Amino acid sequence: MMMSWCLCSTTHGHGGVSSIALAYGLRRRPRISSTFRIRATSDGVESKDDDEPLLPDNPPVSSSSSSSALGKDLKKVVNKTAATFAPRASTASKNPAVPGTTLYKVFEVQAYASMFVGGVLSFNLLFPSNEPDLWRLIGMWSIWMFTIPSLRARDCPSKEKEALNYLFLIVPLLNVAIPFFYKSFALVWSADTVAFFAMYAWKLGWLETTE
Repeated sequence: MMMSWCLCSTTHGHGGVSSIALAYGLRRRPRISSTFRIRATSDGVESKDDDEPLLPDNPPVSSSSSSSALGKDLKKVVNKTAATFAPRASTASKNPAVPGTTLYKVFEVQAYASMFVGGVLSFNLLFPSNEPDLWRLIGMWSIWMFTIPSLRARDCPSKEKEALNYLFLIVPLLNVAIPFFYKSFALVWSADTVAFFAMYAWKLGWLETTE
């Protein structure tokens, strides 16, 4: 039988309280060992088995939680930016364009009609011209200038409002970036339309299967 022990003493600056740590191990066989730790304090004696797992003070942060936090931060920035710069009601009263009202339907028809007319202008079908002109430029920006503001003017659900806030920031980036690679009014309008419906499908869950 083998016994090993260690005695250490530490004196604190306040109160002169000393703590004594005594560690010993008994080993009967080469493969069996046990270790205990006894600590004496002013309140009494505590013993702890060293075989117990020690939990870290700061557990590691999983990638899912970090991505969730990033998504929340991005959502706050987008909503705040859109609320600051996007057109909104000029009064603090309740929005009268609630679902089921005539005003709600008018904004909805206006939004999709402007999208259609913008496509006709972008593809040079209305007021055709051999040179870039104002009509084709308006058609290219029609979704950002007319469609998104008209839909945001309604009292729409929070998920749809969030999708429109994202589109309010994404569409200008597409309209500015695409002409650097390929100058086409029709291509820009098509990219805006794809982004519009893709954002709606994502935020409103159009592609989710229900059991």
